[in-house]
Amino acid sequence: MPEPERILRIRTVLTRTGLSRSTIYRKMKDGMFPSQVRISEHCSGWRESEISRWMADPMQYRDAGRKWNAMEKETASHNAAPRSEGIKTS
Repeated sequence: MPEPERILRIRTVLTRTGLSRSTIYRKMKDGMFPSQVRISEHCSGWRESEISRWMADPMQYRDAGRKWNAMEKETASHNAAPRSEGIKTS
C-alpha cells in the first residue's frame, strides 16, 4: 500500500527551499511555485511531492493547476452576460 502524501507547513517549506515567505507567495501567484492545499478551515500546506518536483528544477517549474484555473477564469469572464450599465428599469 503506498504511503499517503505528506503535507508540509510553511516553516518546513521555507527551510527546504531557502526562499522567503513573500517570494513563495509571489511565485505561487505567477504559477512558478506549487499551490497550497487546504488542510482545514484555517490551515494550509504544500504537497511534499510538489515541493520536491519544484526543487529538482525550479527554473522550469510551472503549476499546471494554477494555469488551468487562470484559463477557466478568463474563459468565464469572456462568456459572462454583458452588463447593461447606465440603463435603469422601473
